[in-house]
Amino acid sequence: MCTFCSVKCCFVFFNLLFLASGVALIIIGVQEHSTYSLLGAFALQSLSKIAIVLIAVGVAITLVSVLGDLGAFFNNKSMVSCFICILIIIIILEILTGAVFYVFGKRTVLKMKSAIDNKAQTVIHDYSPEKRHAIDKIQEKFRCCGAHGPSDWSSSVGWEDHDAVPDSCCVVKSPECGKDKEKAHAKGCVRAIEIFMLKNLLWVAVVCIGLGVTEVLGIVAGVLFCLNIKRKSYENMS
Repeated sequence: MCTFCSVKCCFVFFNLLFLASGVALIIIGVQEHSTYSLLGAFALQSLSKIAIVLIAVGVAITLVSVLGDLGAFFNNKSMVSCFICILIIIIILEILTGAVFYVFGKRTVLKMKSAIDNKAQTVIHDYSPEKRHAIDKIQEKFRCCGAHGPSDWSSSVGWEDHDAVPDSCCVVKSPECGKDKEKAHAKGCVRAIEIFMLKNLLWVAVVCIGLGVTEVLGIVAGVLFCLNIKRKSYENMS
């Protein structure tokens, strides 16, 4: 009886860690959804979907974790077995995704950086009315100015005052502060976005590493738990 309870407690513990990983991905996705939506307008449209992917993966992990918790609560061998099979499939998909990223990742990252750079320069150059709000919000949030710096605004077609920059560029925002370029952020928004992306990727990587370790330990605990459920059912029958 004590062995059964110990194995069950281990299974529940690792499943709770699995649940925490899913919730962490949901929180990261929700917190950064508005930012990624702005990045979609300023840089690449595909960037706006990153937060949605994180939320979707987090929800899927949470639901799988709930399945494992229900299996443990009801001592249901079928539910726990289903949970283990899903975890194995997830691990295989993660390994395949990691392998593909390892092979094509560097090339993809370089293409993405180039695309972000080109799109950002075009957006600043045009400064179209429908994207002005997003551009100003990006410059305020990331404390940056222009694609590569304040000088980008001197060649912008949509920005008429080439001797000034938008007020959203200012270190301390105030009416018409952009008329003094010395008060503007020196850092360009392309670099600021790259730093933001790297920080977010680091957080996601930490969560995924923890997730991978938890998945393997969860499978081991799940298999032991299934064997104990089976043994207990045989004992009750005899």
